[in-house]
Amino acid sequence: MAEEFENKAKEAFFDDDFSVAVDLYSLAIDLDPNNPNLFADRAQSYIKLNSFTEAVSDANKAILLNPTLAKAYLRKGTACFNLEEYHTAKVALEKGASFAPNDSRFTNLIQQCQRYIDAEESDSLAGNLPPNGTKTSVPPVAADIHMSDKSDGTSKEAQRDVPASQTNEAVPNRPKYRHEYYQKPDEVVVTIFAKGIPAENVAVEFGEQILSVTINVPGQDAYQYQPRLFGKIIPAKCKVVVLSTKIEIRLAKAEAINWTSLEYSKDVVPQKINVPAIQSERPAYPSSKSRTKDWDKLEAEVKKEEKEEKLDGDAALNKLFRDIYQSADEDMRRAMSKSFQESNGTVLSTDWKEVGSKKVEGSPPEGMEVKKWEY
Repeated sequence: MAEEFENKAKEAFFDDDFSVAVDLYSLAIDLDPNNPNLFADRAQSYIKLNSFTEAVSDANKAILLNPTLAKAYLRKGTACFNLEEYHTAKVALEKGASFAPNDSRFTNLIQQCQRYIDAEESDSLAGNLPPNGTKTSVPPVAADIHMSDKSDGTSKEAQRDVPASQTNEAVPNRPKYRHEYYQKPDEVVVTIFAKGIPAENVAVEFGEQILSVTINVPGQDAYQYQPRLFGKIIPAKCKVVVLSTKIEIRLAKAEAINWTSLEYSKDVVPQKINVPAIQSERPAYPSSKSRTKDWDKLEAEVKKEEKEEKLDGDAALNKLFRDIYQSADEDMRRAMSKSFQESNGTVLSTDWKEVGSKKVEGSPPEGMEVKKWEY
């Protein structure tokens, strides 16, 4: 039955009825979910419908099921190219070329990717323009050739370029889990509210401007979320944390720009974020007066005057004792208090080991004696 739907899907594709082809491939996949060719061929139908993020998702599934399937890498590279994910596209195409070294389509697309990568790095071409100065939404060779496996004997048939629009595009499934995001100057945090999902059932992949999230729970339909992101990210610095109530994804921004939405929009011009410099000085206290006082400076001046003040007599002695007490540890303070009180102010010791275990007797100055007063 799955093979019957597959054959009908191929017929619909050859008749340029790409939306019907997607539906038929989906029916075939429901009956044969472990067939990588079905995912790879549905990816090509998505490419024809300009649904490039869905095409990347299907290509990734095909690669997961068969890591040596060359056409899956070709579909992924083609979709990523159209999404202007040139580095990701090049990596996929180079991997696929290793399994199909004689396929010129890989070579052509790799060369185009490299040309765009060089243009981005040198800033010689603005807005990802090709050498002729005109921007194209689909590169000349981005329209892949729909083909069946070489083993089944079916001949390859070249198709015309991707049409500018389709009136009967496939309708995406309603999201199974709610998600939201917030941003910081250097990162965007995406939260998917999926409760009680084991970490091994969550697969997250990052591209230059693509996020791919797949949640597979046994006995349930797989949840997939593959947006083209508002701005570019640094995949190596992105992180995923699976918690008991949610999945938190931290996307490291490649540029300090304000994301007005999570998903890409060609009608919105990114705006850079002005990150304020950290102030090295403490802020001044608010005041309604036109001339304000710097109380921090005034406090520092008072402390300096107190430190440099020269005292005489008892005042100088009291200041000395006060300074010693303030800089002392707990044992020294206990020793000073005990010795001063028990000796009636005639002995001041800082050694707790000496005075802690006995009563401190008074030691009056020479020529004087201690007297006890009775009330």
